[in-house]
Amino acid sequence: MILLRSLLFAIVLAIVTPPYAIFGFLTFPLPPRMRHRIITSWAPLVMWFVWHLLGIRFKVVGRENIPAGPAVILSKHQSAWETMALQVIFPPLCFVLKRELLKVPFFGWGLAQIPGIAIDRNAGKDALTQVVEQGRARLAEGFWVVVFPEGTRVAPGATRRYKPGGAWLAQKAGVPIVPVAHNAGEFWRRNAFLKRPGEITVSVGPLIDPAGLAAAEVNARAEAWIEAEMRRLFPHHYRREPSRAAA
Repeated sequence: MILLRSLLFAIVLAIVTPPYAIFGFLTFPLPPRMRHRIITSWAPLVMWFVWHLLGIRFKVVGRENIPAGPAVILSKHQSAWETMALQVIFPPLCFVLKRELLKVPFFGWGLAQIPGIAIDRNAGKDALTQVVEQGRARLAEGFWVVVFPEGTRVAPGATRRYKPGGAWLAQKAGVPIVPVAHNAGEFWRRNAFLKRPGEITVSVGPLIDPAGLAAAEVNARAEAWIEAEMRRLFPHHYRREPSRAAA
């Protein structure tokens, strides 16, 4: 059944995505907000199939922590699921992404028309400058900015070093950080064709105000909350870790 559901979902994506990408490419003369609204309508459509075809549901804890104005979202990154789900959960947003994705046929063509932050990951410190400059512009336009601080998809129960780009952007732009924890990788693993049914929990944490704090401290606070929340909600992924007392 899982194989059949996953196969049908792959077929749906192959049918739905190319027309959206082509139509999205043709929206380039429109204002950014309108382009964003049109192109990102793909996300709730696909999420409907994720819910009803794959059987992957989700619930959100901490919705009351979502502020009214733009913010920087620092989120755990485990699969492709959250790149769609965050667009449904939060106000209009854009992602910090690697520039190479814009060259992917169909998907990248449409993605290029959405206001976003495309960076050259090989640029070293210049990549951080790109995040800040483009991110401040997107925030000024009213978009939220999503940053995956670990830089890549990480398997459930694993942790990578949190890079400071998102914290740096929030500090320079004077907007709060919204930390997000979730267990999407438990059902939709990295590069996995088979997706398992189940319920994903997305936890939205309390705002982190960067005012008066160094970017490193802001980043550390976001990491502390996200990793503690992951262990609180999904302890079965961390059973092999030494106890805090032993540590």
